[in-house]
Amino acid sequence: MATNYVVAIPVLLLALALWALFIYVVVLIVRALRKYLRSNQEGKSPPEQIKSLGEALKARRTQRGFTQEYVAEALGVSRQAVSKWENGSSEPSTANLMALAKLYGLSVDELLHSAE
Repeated sequence: MATNYVVAIPVLLLALALWALFIYVVVLIVRALRKYLRSNQEGKSPPEQIKSLGEALKARRTQRGFTQEYVAEALGVSRQAVSKWENGSSEPSTANLMALAKLYGLSVDELLHSAE
């Protein structure tokens, strides 16, 4: 009778260890899947989402079909200044920002909020 316990206890411990290992692997798989699904949702941003003022200025200019030269002439600045505003090297003055908003048919607030 004692020999039955000697054999049964290691078999029972082995079965418990295998179940614990199985549960651990399932938990790891579920965590990996959840992380993968969250990363796909966070990585997607709408294509029209603009992050900087320069990107907003360029998007508005291209939506209206204007060239950098046209915008520069309309505001009385150089084309290089418009290029610098759009690539983020510099920012337009308040007066130029107001003129840009007027040229694009927006309020300054709308132009700035599109750059978030």
